[in-house]
Amino acid sequence: MKLIDRYVIREVLWPFAIGLVVFTFLLIIPYLVRDAEEFIAKGVSAPVILQIVWLLVPAQLGVTIPMALLLGLLVAFGRLSADREYVALQACGVSLLRLLRPVALLAIPAWAASSYVLIVSIPAANQQFREITYDIVAARAEGEVRPRVFFEDFPTFVLYVREVPATGGWQDVFMADTRDPQAPAIYMAKSGRVILDRAARTVEMELQQGERHTASPEGTYEVVRFDRTLLTLDPESVFPEAGPPKGDAEMTVAELRARAAEIEASGGSSHNQHWYIHQKFSIPFACVVFGVIGLALGATSRRDGKLASFVIGVSVIFAYYVLLWLHQALNRGHFLPPWLAVWMPNVILGGFGLWLFVRRARAVDRPLHIPVPAFVRRRADADARPGRIVTAAFRLPGPGLLDRYVASTYVRIAGLSALSMAGIFYIATFLDMADEVFKGIASWTTLGTYFWYATPQYVYYVLPLSVLLATLVTIGLLTKNSELVVMKACGISLYRVALPMVAGALVAGGVLFALEETILGPSNRQAEAIRHVIRGGNPQTFDVLNRRWVSGTDGEIYHYNFFDARTRQLNGLSIYQFARPDALARRTYVERASYVSGDRWRVEEGWIREFAENGETRAYTPITQNESDIEPVAYFATQQPDERFMSYSQLRDYVVRLRASGFDVSQQQVALERKISFPFVTIVMTLIAIPFAVTTGRRGAMYGIGVGIVLALAYWTAISVFAALGSGGLVHPTLAAWAPNLLFGAGAGYLLLTVRT
Repeated sequence: MKLIDRYVIREVLWPFAIGLVVFTFLLIIPYLVRDAEEFIAKGVSAPVILQIVWLLVPAQLGVTIPMALLLGLLVAFGRLSADREYVALQACGVSLLRLLRPVALLAIPAWAASSYVLIVSIPAANQQFREITYDIVAARAEGEVRPRVFFEDFPTFVLYVREVPATGGWQDVFMADTRDPQAPAIYMAKSGRVILDRAARTVEMELQQGERHTASPEGTYEVVRFDRTLLTLDPESVFPEAGPPKGDAEMTVAELRARAAEIEASGGSSHNQHWYIHQKFSIPFACVVFGVIGLALGATSRRDGKLASFVIGVSVIFAYYVLLWLHQALNRGHFLPPWLAVWMPNVILGGFGLWLFVRRARAVDRPLHIPVPAFVRRRADADARPGRIVTAAFRLPGPGLLDRYVASTYVRIAGLSALSMAGIFYIATFLDMADEVFKGIASWTTLGTYFWYATPQYVYYVLPLSVLLATLVTIGLLTKNSELVVMKACGISLYRVALPMVAGALVAGGVLFALEETILGPSNRQAEAIRHVIRGGNPQTFDVLNRRWVSGTDGEIYHYNFFDARTRQLNGLSIYQFARPDALARRTYVERASYVSGDRWRVEEGWIREFAENGETRAYTPITQNESDIEPVAYFATQQPDERFMSYSQLRDYVVRLRASGFDVSQQQVALERKISFPFVTIVMTLIAIPFAVTTGRRGAMYGIGVGIVLALAYWTAISVFAALGSGGLVHPTLAAWAPNLLFGAGAGYLLLTVRT
């Protein structure tokens, strides 16, 4: 390779590597939060958890390698243009066509790597991931049961457990056996567990020290006390014969072709299989397309800089995948053959890239004009009037020129980082759910509504990382350009320079807490409900009005067939009141319950049975029509308590009620403390980023971004580990929630005190 080739490749490789890590990390964050914490809390070993996380990487690399290549080219050529090095190359006779050579030397290996990932790695990794998680769930079926949440994944059984000890098993168990709908059996027990024998394919539920209640349609009622009883479950509900089946995403090209031939032989349509086959070759070719576009957009003699490259790159990537999945819709509608539908985005964007390349080759300083509405141009011109300084969204008391200069750079970088990373989340979600839209399971309106409700969660993930990157890059730029040296020479310390960034971190932390306390919980609930529908679920299974099983404020359990919110009427209502966790004190059944006011309901057609300590019926009272105290009507029309969907104040009140009832609230206490501790991450990350940026600043902004990603990875890992330890009772909940901030805050304090200010 010539010197120019090595130089360009070296400039591209670093931002490419950073982009690859950033994009892959962002796509894995939801899995870390959802799966890793759960597995750690269940006691899954660290090597298995690391293996699970590692198996998630290939599925993300198939998407992120082309994305990172485009970003690397845009950032590298943006820097060459901003530093006027591209002008020097032109003066030496290096044409845009000549620069295609180093770009090709990068795009072709990226093409080969993407092809290997999509054709070989992803099918194997996806299937292995499914098998490992499947084995974990099968081996720890009892661990899937959450305390004080009705568990209905065992067919014909409804399970409610008040406590789940860290040592395994359940305590204070309530279970409804509905295998005989005419005579359902109700079990209460002090303890219980699931006994699995994978070799013999048997699944049994063991209950100890309890009683069984059975009411027959003929009116007889039976109570049986037991010290130990075993209930046999359907083994197919826990582990199917062949294990988790392979989907199209887990199949190799040969398996997809065989599956397509099988479907065609039976007279069906194999468009979906042929789509996956061609997709394994078309997406890697996007590396070549993105290579041409990245060179054409990045190489210019104008001093445009490189910060906007993130936004430009994400826009091009989003356009590519939108075109890809729109053409998939045409393929599913049989308007286009699979090969044409898959390759059309490459053709469209490739044509755009060639046109842009020819345009830039003729006049490299010709900008790419994007139509902007007149009112936007007028506003921009007004903001750019002489003497007008655009400041940050926040104002420091009496900000001086230095504050405005640092704040403007900081806010600009934070905004670009947030837009870029949020775009990655939107792209990943679109890729994950668009298939259901094209299958007709959900509409585009439904998907758009999901994006709307999921946006607060995206902001919650993106904002801390944006603040971290903005601090690292801002200090890094000031250090690299020797501006920080000049400021120190004028008697301005590093602490004073960083004041606007600390203020920005405080504002960002306030935004995080405001999200937690206001819209984050309700938005997450709405997003989860829409996701449930998009995945093919029945809306009623997520509808709060049809939960059917509800726990009361005094520990009683309600079961009803249907709740009519319009008439405020419960149908088929059963009420179970307990003398102790393993024995019923009273059981009530009514055909209808109509709301009157307060806690009062009018009940009709039913009966009440009261039980002695030995389980025998002490009193039987038939009901024709009467009034009874039940929970208020709002209790049946509200959501099941879940810390993910609750604000801080709601969760705090819920924890107080649970603790007063004698329940173990470790898991809820960790979630409560995290709602307070997590917003402080913006301040902690800012304080630790400032000394890091000073020591690494002269190596460039991209080096600072790399340091930021390492810090973010370490912080998220600490959050997951300590949250799991706290939920499992191994660490006090308060310490578990605050430990990451304490550890990183101590590191930040040490670095701030030792760095040269």
